[in-house]
This record gives sequence, C-alpha cells and structure tokens, in this order.
Amino acid sequence: MTDHPVTPAGRACRAGIYRTKDAMHTRRFLLAGATSLLVSSTALAAPAARRRHPGPAAVDAAAPTVPSSPANSLIGPIDTIARWACIVDYTTGAVLLEKAADERMPPSSLTKMMTAYIVFSMLRAGRLTLEQTLPVSEKAWRMQGSKMFVPLNGSVAVSDLIQGMVIQSGNDACIVLAEGIAGSEDQFVGLMNAKAAELGMSNSHFLNATGWPMDGHYMSARDVTTIAMHLIHDFPDYYHFFSEKSFRYNKIAQENRNALVVRGVADGLKTGHTDAGGFGLCASAERSGNRVVMAINGLPSSNARAQEGERLFEWSFVNFENATLIHNGTVVDNVPVWLGQAATVPVVATRDVTLTLPHGWQNRVHVSMEYNAPIPAPVVAGQQVGEMVVANTGLAEIRIPLIAGAAVPRLGLVGRASAVLGRKLGHA
Repeated sequence: MTDHPVTPAGRACRAGIYRTKDAMHTRRFLLAGATSLLVSSTALAAPAARRRHPGPAAVDAAAPTVPSSPANSLIGPIDTIARWACIVDYTTGAVLLEKAADERMPPSSLTKMMTAYIVFSMLRAGRLTLEQTLPVSEKAWRMQGSKMFVPLNGSVAVSDLIQGMVIQSGNDACIVLAEGIAGSEDQFVGLMNAKAAELGMSNSHFLNATGWPMDGHYMSARDVTTIAMHLIHDFPDYYHFFSEKSFRYNKIAQENRNALVVRGVADGLKTGHTDAGGFGLCASAERSGNRVVMAINGLPSSNARAQEGERLFEWSFVNFENATLIHNGTVVDNVPVWLGQAATVPVVATRDVTLTLPHGWQNRVHVSMEYNAPIPAPVVAGQQVGEMVVANTGLAEIRIPLIAGAAVPRLGLVGRASAVLGRKLGHA
C-alpha cells in the first residue's frame, strides 16, 4: 500500500465521519491526545518544579569564556556553550536538541568510536579474538598525543589494546589495532569510510584511525551520535569497555578521560580534544529504563565539557518522556466487510508505537486510522487493509501499516442473494 498524503481537511475529521473516495469510503478516526489508545507510559519521574531549563554551566576560571548561543529543541531554544551539539533518544531516535548538528567539525578522538566499531566487527566475525596479541610497529610506538605506552617491537593483547584505546584514548593502541587488522593504517581507514557510508554517516570522512588533526578528516555531531547508537545496539557484549573507569598497562595507570563515566553520570562513550575542534564529548546515560545519547564539541576546557555534558543530560531527562501509544498486535478497530461471512474484521497494529515527547505533550498527539471501507471479502488474515497515522506538532508524521487480524471468507451464492435482498428491502 502506498502512502497517502494527509490533507488539512482529513486531519479535521472526527470519529465516525466518512469521506467519499473513488466510490469507496475512507474511514478516518481522529483521536486527539490518543487517550483511548494510550496503553502504557514510561514517563520519567521528575517533580514538576524541576521541569525547567537548567542555567548555563560554569567553565574553568583559566579557560576563555565562550558565550552561550541557542540550540534548537522541541520545547524551544536552549542555550549551550557547545559549538556543535546533538542529543538523541536511543529508543525512538528522536532528536531532543541540535546545534549545527550536520556541520563538519574536527572530531579529534571521537574518531576512535569508528575504530572501535571496526575492531568489534572483526571480533564478532571471528577474525580477531580478545586473547590474540598484535605486534607493535615503530610507527605505533612513535605515535604522539595520548598514549597507552605500548612497547616497541613487543606484542599486546587485543583486550588490552581496546582498553588502551577507549579508556586511555591511546593513539598508539589504535595504530597497533589498525595495522594488525588491515595491514596498514591507510587500509584500515578504507574500512572506516566504507562503514560510515553504510551507516548513513554522510558528513564523516576519515583519514586516520586516531582522530589526529588532518585537513579533510571530519565528522558531524549527528554522525557521532549515529556511530554511538550503533556501538550500543550492535555490540552489547563489548560496550562495557567504554564504562571502565581506569586502566593500568605497562605499570602506568590512567583514569578514563570521560569525566562523566568516572562520576557515574554516564556509562560511555568517548572524549576528544584538538586545538581546532576544542573539547568534545560523546556520552550515553540511562535513567529509569530510558537512554539518551549526546555529542557535544567545541567547548573551551575539559571541565566545561564535563559540566555542560552533565547539565544537558539533566535537561534531557527532566524535560522528556517516552510514551507507548499502542503495542504490536493490538486491535485498534473493527472494519465493515462487504459480502463477507462476518460483518466486520478486526484491524491490528503491526508494531509498537513509542514517542519521545516533552512532558505534557501527550494531549497534542493525533492518532487516526485510514482505510477503504467496507473491505471486499474474502479478507486474508495478515492482509494490509490500511494505515495508522500518528502526528504531533513538531514531530515527523509516522505511518504504521494496519493488517486484518482474522480471515473473513466470502459469502456463498445464497448468502450474497440474501444480502442483496436485504439491501433492497431496506430501501423500499
């Protein structure tokens, strides 16, 4: 069934009103607030007094002051000192906040999330094991910036290299992994770019595995949240590496550079810093079963990065909730059947419908069912008979196929004759 545009007139229909369409009737129910369909809500418990916008975060006394400027959100402009920002609900993919989210930016060590994705892919494919050791080249040993201090001409276990990469942000660990998997960093970068294209990261291009500054090496804040969400979803067995608070290797202990992980505010993922891009953070946190993924970059200091990240997490959890309007398999209506052995057929939703909404917005949700009625018999169970349309101010329209929940055979000759006679007598 093809999508049909929803006209303003259609949206104005009320329950029980029919509109003629190609000699058939399109039955359309509009349920303002979706109160009769609201099955359950996973609203995040937050006192009404806290449903406000926290003020701007403090920054380091020694750091240059960066003026706040607004980001876009469903509840209006929100000031943030981040130059780039994107906050997404993990369950629904709804964007809670964005600021220059598709602008290409220097990603620094946020790049290492894509490196980790390739490494995890190799582990899952059996082409790599956590116990396997990889050799340390002179290039890896000499790599500058943040390091896990791999030994020249030594070998390091893959599990240690992963920890060195995501906890200590070791550039040397990334080179060892890249060379061990693909033979060279350049060939490994080809894998990174291919995966970015596959995941729809249209504003990302990688020139190295570390995030070392290079012209033409970039990501967008939205792409950063994309790779983060894939890491969480695709590799739950390896996500724990991002939540470890410290790692000791070569007699050197280093704390996780993600201060939100160390404080217990977040359970991953990565930080980064370059002169061109400032201080950046990609973090994910879960409260009351609801997970949010955040990417911010262009902050003036590591403290400002942590404080702004914590403030924006608090803002996200306080101001938004997830509500399930309908569950997969729920009967949402009974549709008339033409010349069927039953007068109606139950109509069933084909998937759960969960929305991320600002608190108090459930009364703005409009749910309608569109189908041509009566449906001619025979009706096959599972046959698509229409669509459910979920619309909300500020949100993209959602269309969910509706299917017949039961089979309705066609009437035999006697039944058809009786039905025709009944109609004629009714008009007499």
